[in-house]
Amino acid sequence: MTPAVAAAKRAGVEFRLHEYEGIELGEGDYAAAVATAVGRPAEQLFKTLVASVDGRLEVFVVPADRQLDLRAVGKRTTLASQADAERATGYVVGGISPLGQRRRLPTTIDRSALRWETILVSAGKRGLQIELAPNDLVRLTGANVAVVAAA
Repeated sequence: MTPAVAAAKRAGVEFRLHEYEGIELGEGDYAAAVATAVGRPAEQLFKTLVASVDGRLEVFVVPADRQLDLRAVGKRTTLASQADAERATGYVVGGISPLGQRRRLPTTIDRSALRWETILVSAGKRGLQIELAPNDLVRLTGANVAVVAAA
């Protein structure tokens, strides 16, 4: 059990796990391939990105078919290095979850998540997604909800 799954269980929220295999990081659009592997539209699967905003790490959860709009987040925003993201969250890239992170980082979830009854995010390791209500994810992460995804 990953820390992300343990956090969802402790909180008592309804969730469903989806396993997949055969997708290698670095082979095309990883998040879109994961959405296909679990049989969901890319707009319903959300990727977890770690960015440096004015020198401070933050987490952004955006649809698999979109990118983080760095300009919407802040003038001095860049994606965090793989090493910094992994060190801060305790997860490996491709398996970073907004739940159960080593150090709870400020989190923002793209507003489009609220269109769905459930969304999928990484469950804390490559090959595993957790499906839950977006409002539960907002509550469990203490996230802000804003438009942060760009086409």
